[in-house]
Amino acid sequence: MNLLQTLLAFIFVLGTLIVVHELGHYWIARWCGVKVLRFSVGMGKVLWSRRIGPDRTEWALSALPFGGYVKMLDAREEDVSGLPPEDLAREFTRQSVWKRIAIVAAGPLANFLLAIVIFTGLYINGIPEPAPLLRTVPASTAAHEAGLRGGELVTAINGEPVQIWSDMRWQLIQLAVAKQAAVLEVRRTRTDTASYTVTLPLDSIGAQDLEGDFLGKLGLDLARPRAIFGKLAENGPAMMAGFRQGDVILAVDGVAIKDGVALIELVRASPGKSLRMRVLRDGRELDLAVTPLAREQGGKTIGQIQVEIPVAPEMVTASSPPFAAVTKAVQRTWDSSVLTLKMLGKMLVGELSWKNISGPITIADYAGQTARIGIISYLSFIALISISLGVMNLLPIPVLDGGHLLYYSLEVLTGRPLSERVGEIAQRAGVGILMALMAVAVFNDIVRLMS
Repeated sequence: MNLLQTLLAFIFVLGTLIVVHELGHYWIARWCGVKVLRFSVGMGKVLWSRRIGPDRTEWALSALPFGGYVKMLDAREEDVSGLPPEDLAREFTRQSVWKRIAIVAAGPLANFLLAIVIFTGLYINGIPEPAPLLRTVPASTAAHEAGLRGGELVTAINGEPVQIWSDMRWQLIQLAVAKQAAVLEVRRTRTDTASYTVTLPLDSIGAQDLEGDFLGKLGLDLARPRAIFGKLAENGPAMMAGFRQGDVILAVDGVAIKDGVALIELVRASPGKSLRMRVLRDGRELDLAVTPLAREQGGKTIGQIQVEIPVAPEMVTASSPPFAAVTKAVQRTWDSSVLTLKMLGKMLVGELSWKNISGPITIADYAGQTARIGIISYLSFIALISISLGVMNLLPIPVLDGGHLLYYSLEVLTGRPLSERVGEIAQRAGVGILMALMAVAVFNDIVRLMS
């Protein structure tokens, strides 16, 4: 069932992004007066088609699903000498260079517009996410040295408001890439009204750290509820040891327990080992001992005391009025695009691993995961992939939209189009570059799948 859901989620993402991208080309081509012969979702052999509209444009589904195209009347691809003057006037190469630039740029811009529309809807609706509350900060970390201890609520970073945990993470990623310090505006506790600032240096974060848990390296983690026992399994280790629902675990073997996640990790790491727990019950403290059962899970032996322990973080719903939501969506799309370019630049100079390039297998996996989490996560994923597609298509690589824009920019500067010979050589080089990138992406996907 998960495989089917992943496949369907991936097909919807891929189909949506291809259709939106090609519609951008199609609409602007029609607006510029260029005749469109075919609109295809997919590449290669046409499997199904239907002609619609005054130009009898062929709308088609083709065999290879990874892409699509808009075929316009183009003298470079077919003989147009026998066409009537009214059709010749609608031929692509006879249009002004500015119209050709608009038609080519419309595809990536449509992907950016889709992301803006999705983000706007999400911001208006409200996004339920964990509050930016900090977990206990480990000693000898950058966050601890900056004065953070845990329990603080982050309300702004470098003057930009922070409402949810992902806001905080996103802003810190951008500052880390830019090698700038983060000035955090925080409140001592969730209920405090007074705030103060803490300067968090990010120079310890290298490009490679961004591939993993860079917040953890800084000492920042999401706050979790106290270690409180929920429902106990009948005749399980916890019940047999005398524990009750509602017990708060303060310490284990004399070591303070900061939250439910810490307790779960400790129990899982202690199969068959007696643990003495300091318990808070009805306002008084007592000591109880329990020995976790040893259980096999994923090839490892873990401990279990068979009790529910809530670990869900505090959630908030961040929503914005329409105008503010549009502004925020445009800013998020711009920031995501700039960050993508910066990361690509760091790969080119060797500061960031090429392992970060993902292919269709990883995208399909993430599509399935976000679809299972919920519609908000899935839509956010579509928006981010749409931005990535827009950015990648604008790269100055021949055969991509960015390569064609480069040709037309040179035409604007020189006053004459690029020679066919140079164009052919550039096209071959562009195909080679794309094939190499695809090979790296698929290789990375397979490695991730195997690991």
